[in-house]
Amino acid sequence: MNELIARDVVLVRAIETADQQKEILSEDDRMYASRSARELAQWQASGKHADVTGDDFLQQRSEQILKRLAERTPAFASFAKRRNGMKTLSLTLPILALLLGAGLDRITDPHRVDLLSAPLLLIIAWNLLVYIGLFIWLFIPSHPLGWPKAGLVRHLSVGKLSMPRKLPHVLATGLLNFSVEWGHLSRKLTSARLGRTIHLSAALFAIGAVASLYARGFLSQYAAGWESTFLGAGQVHSLLSTLFAPAIAVFPLQGFSLAEIEALRFPQTTAAEGGARWVHLYAATIFLLVVLPRVILAVVANLRAIQLAKKFPLDLDQPYFRKLNDSIGVSTGGLLRVLPYSFTVDEARHKGLGQIATMLFGEQGRVMLRPSTSYGEEPKEVLRDTDLNDAQVNITAVLFNLTATPEKENHGAFLTYLAQSSTRGIAVLIDESSYLEHAGVVPENDTRRAERVALWQQFCQFHQTTATVVNLLNPALHPLDAGVGLKLSAAA
Repeated sequence: MNELIARDVVLVRAIETADQQKEILSEDDRMYASRSARELAQWQASGKHADVTGDDFLQQRSEQILKRLAERTPAFASFAKRRNGMKTLSLTLPILALLLGAGLDRITDPHRVDLLSAPLLLIIAWNLLVYIGLFIWLFIPSHPLGWPKAGLVRHLSVGKLSMPRKLPHVLATGLLNFSVEWGHLSRKLTSARLGRTIHLSAALFAIGAVASLYARGFLSQYAAGWESTFLGAGQVHSLLSTLFAPAIAVFPLQGFSLAEIEALRFPQTTAAEGGARWVHLYAATIFLLVVLPRVILAVVANLRAIQLAKKFPLDLDQPYFRKLNDSIGVSTGGLLRVLPYSFTVDEARHKGLGQIATMLFGEQGRVMLRPSTSYGEEPKEVLRDTDLNDAQVNITAVLFNLTATPEKENHGAFLTYLAQSSTRGIAVLIDESSYLEHAGVVPENDTRRAERVALWQQFCQFHQTTATVVNLLNPALHPLDAGVGLKLSAAA
């Protein structure tokens, strides 16, 4: 599905997930939306003589729900129509860069072309450094630049974080969750668009500087020359020869000798050479070293953005989507792989894991229980034969016991290794059944249990994962329906 459809689908998921008590979307609303979407998807498929797809069904269902919410809550309709900040930035930044570039040379002498022009040399030097940095990062995929920052990506993807007034609390929570989630899901697309804008702006900044140089030359007589406290004529000749070599090689431009450079030194000469020759040299050099590479990079980023927008990378294997697709018969089930840590899973709890897989993936859900990792074992050694990025596995979950106390050196090291080794993210299950057996209390009335759950949740958040409490002896105590599912850590 494309970006616009994916955005609506993710927005509906965030709202339904927040609305667990069905305050703003009743069960009838959801069933009506699913039934109408199924009929529309089947009608469209029959017209194409094709089978119904999950994409078509999810698109129709999200449209039905968003339309109903907009009719009931006008404030929500304004949010749904809100434009993100990327379109505005894509227009204003290149124009601003062109104007700034055009005004750059106004700080210099209007009747002189400085062979060692600081603004022009800085434009070239900065862009060369950018190219070197981009080339280096190509070979360090596991160490991202950390830019753009998450807040900037969210603003460019979603817009302002402020919520419209007069929104129901549950709906406002859903929209906030959507803003965070969509910012994460669209990070690659937003980064590609931002890269396109930055490369285009850099090219226009250089074009503006050169265009201004030529425009001023029509109204003023340029005199060319140079001066330096620390550089001699030989050093300046070597610098300029290296700098202008590409332009002289590609374009029919005249070179220069050491004697010519010596003659152009200020203030020794009283009649400096006309500046047109050096304007052409600088213009050709900036075109080859700045404008052309930046335009190529902008085109590459644009093609990547178009591809991502056309086929948005939304994982439809997640439990929420699988449960919905069950209703139109396109679900193929799913596989939950469980990695226990210092936890021996008996037959009863193994059965409970199977029920959790059914909750997540429907009747065709399956569970794969791996051998337990002993306390203190090195995760790299224990999991050396486990493919953490197996395409056949839908969710990989770590299983901890609530009775255990989380330790950074052991439990934390296990989580860190999994998070860094998996490109699909991991989930964390905290089983309370053993704790409740020993304590013999009702979960809702146990303060100590709540404290231990909070401790595990904080611990998992510190390791960039989210803990989900389950009861393997009675999974119905904590149902994982399509709206909740399991929270996955961010992919490495």
